[in-house]
Amino acid sequence: MVTGRSREQKDALAVELTRAVNSVLGCGEDAVSVAIEDFVATSWVERVYVPDIQDRAELIYKKPGYDPFA
Repeated sequence: MVTGRSREQKDALAVELTRAVNSVLGCGEDAVSVAIEDFVATSWVERVYVPDIQDRAELIYKKPGYDPFA
């Protein structure tokens, strides 16, 4: 995640992601963990987009709506 989100926003995101996982997969809250790693925007492409999105495209179920190389 690009830096700048507050702790409260990250906590709220973790709560909502946990609810979604519980609802869709039917597992308990104790089976879910959420990690958030911050990156400065200038390093996003090299540290996140290329290794985690571009190079592992077969694992991505929701692709971003942008192409940093376009």
